[in-house]
Amino acid sequence: MLHGYFIGILLCATGSLALYDSSSDVIELTPSNFDKLVTNSDEIWIIEFFAPWCGHCKSLVPEYKKAARALKGIVKVGALDADEHRSVSQKYGVTGFPTIKIFTGSKHTPYQGQRTAEGFVEAALKAAKEKAYENLGKKSSGSSSDKSDVITLTDSNFKELVLDSDDLWLVEFYAPWCGHCKNLEPHWAKAATELKGKVKLGALDATVHTTMASRYQVQGYPTIKLFPSGKKSSDSAEDYNGGRTSSDIVTWALEKLAENVPAPDIIQVVGEETLKACSEKPLCVVSILPHILDCNAACRNDYISILKRLGDKYKNKMWGWIWAEAGAQPALEDSLELGGFGYPAMAVVNAKKLKFSTLRGSFSETGINEFLRDLSFGRGQTAPVKGAEMPKAVTTEPWDGKDGELPLEEDIDLSDIDLEKDEL
Repeated sequence: MLHGYFIGILLCATGSLALYDSSSDVIELTPSNFDKLVTNSDEIWIIEFFAPWCGHCKSLVPEYKKAARALKGIVKVGALDADEHRSVSQKYGVTGFPTIKIFTGSKHTPYQGQRTAEGFVEAALKAAKEKAYENLGKKSSGSSSDKSDVITLTDSNFKELVLDSDDLWLVEFYAPWCGHCKNLEPHWAKAATELKGKVKLGALDATVHTTMASRYQVQGYPTIKLFPSGKKSSDSAEDYNGGRTSSDIVTWALEKLAENVPAPDIIQVVGEETLKACSEKPLCVVSILPHILDCNAACRNDYISILKRLGDKYKNKMWGWIWAEAGAQPALEDSLELGGFGYPAMAVVNAKKLKFSTLRGSFSETGINEFLRDLSFGRGQTAPVKGAEMPKAVTTEPWDGKDGELPLEEDIDLSDIDLEKDEL
């Protein structure tokens, strides 16, 4: 009889350890199935780390069950006895009960919402939405930005997109639950649009992509880092110390761009790729220089030196700079109406809008500077590109840097020709 009494107590005690029975939609997790079901899968999980004796854990049961029922077939809901399975709970930094985390494979973030069924459902669906948008290569609304001009960064693409690129980057390390990050969101998106083609703006969820967040010692949110243009090392990041409005961000970024960006090359048009590359810039500065027989190597180099100095002066505009010899690219001259004013000549073209403006003043450093300065302030007359499309370039040989040579004239031998006087 006494033996049966102790068995009954033991059964009651054992039953009290199980907060979620087998009829519940909450999945029991243990060290033996955790990796298989959670970290090695593509499923989204919301997981409670609990202790059977914890009063708050017991109070949570009805709401957690309700959330599991609502999320069935959409997001997995699990629970792990962290008191019994301490090897797992310690691995994920569980120090109190209940601790709730959202897992996407091996990546996990702490749950920061209210402990209600609605709170759990909202957080789980948000995580699923973010994963879906990440698979599309876009940012979901409610994250750092829902604008396509803000580039979504992850642990896996950070090196390729940021460190291995020649572009100057501003990267926001954020947390989805951070109020300051949400306030920054519209300003970050607007700045990304205004800086498009000059500076790239990215956003990385530091609570999910912890490798990069740890590497750059992110300890608060949002943290913004500058990665300079050109070749970068993993420790080349600089702290952003500007304001948090879009105008503050744009101003600060352009100042850094001016410091970092190299002067553009003044490239001769020798084929379609040269013209195409310049057309992808915000504006393309096109110069037609005199034929080498009309302006020797020293003369041509003087013109190119002027273009180089002005290219350096306006380098933060990220314009393209190209030149061609008079007559070598007839379609280019015709489409920008550069053939009727003599050489040298210049036009600045916006390939996206198919509009151009022609230099009417002198082809001198002062004259060109005044022309470009007016354009940079939105002044000056424009005309549509002739033919309503960018011209095609002819493949030519690049200039060898030497003076031109007149073609050899063929000597004519008249000794065998009988020249007779015209008969009257």
